[in-house]
Amino acid sequence: MEQLTALTGPTGTGTFTAYDQGAQLAAWRPRADAPEVIWESAHTKHEQGTAIRGGVPLCLPWFGPGVDGPFHPAHGFARIAPWRLRDRHETGHRTVLQWELTDADVTGVPGAEHFRHPFRATCVHDLGSDAEIQLTMANSGSETFRYELALHTYLHVGDVRQVRVTGLEGATYLDKLTGAEQQQEGELVLTGQTDRVYRSAGPVQVHDPVLGRTLTVTSTGAASTIVWNPWAEQAQSMADLGDEEWTQLLCVETGNVLADAVELAAGASHTTTARISVD
Repeated sequence: MEQLTALTGPTGTGTFTAYDQGAQLAAWRPRADAPEVIWESAHTKHEQGTAIRGGVPLCLPWFGPGVDGPFHPAHGFARIAPWRLRDRHETGHRTVLQWELTDADVTGVPGAEHFRHPFRATCVHDLGSDAEIQLTMANSGSETFRYELALHTYLHVGDVRQVRVTGLEGATYLDKLTGAEQQQEGELVLTGQTDRVYRSAGPVQVHDPVLGRTLTVTSTGAASTIVWNPWAEQAQSMADLGDEEWTQLLCVETGNVLADAVELAAGASHTTTARISVD
């Protein structure tokens, strides 16, 4: 299997790693002497056509099995598609990368047969003392279509069992493990496998006493926040995740999924942005 070629470089005082496949940010830190903010598994395979475990995968044009699914691959075809890098430049203490993907680019990509609509997607990474990921979907056809998306951010934490998540208090959520609709009471402390879709756009703060920092995910153009961690038992069944790596990750995802999927009229576009900052 052909190996992916990494894009690397500085972002002012920090560093980043990204890939053209999936227009995916794989690693970012705001300072070279600071811990990574974006987590990536040491067991992932950087192979063409294989999803990367970690980073910020782009789940598009469906999330999970899809509203109208079940579709394969899970989370859509965009994260394994070959996006085209249209621009890369440095400005001030920031690095900006811009990719593009159209319906013509995904011919033959697994799953593209489930989404037969003309589209143009662009993804911009604006990286410096914070990281901003912007995904724009444009309907270049003559009929309205519906799509889901998620910026599936894997945050690096010291120990997920010790973090506190704030900003979701009072929000309703679907517990995907039980199928039940519930309401968040107080701050979120994870005590087991977690897979929740909150009807909330945040912002969300992850307070990490082990690494001594707070990570904040701020979104625009989004209605959903997804929180996920596999915990020990599920992690052991995942080939691209080490048995103990689950303690180091927490997914806080920005998106429009399930009932909040985007209805996009012909000629229209929609932009969703996630900004990750470190305090």
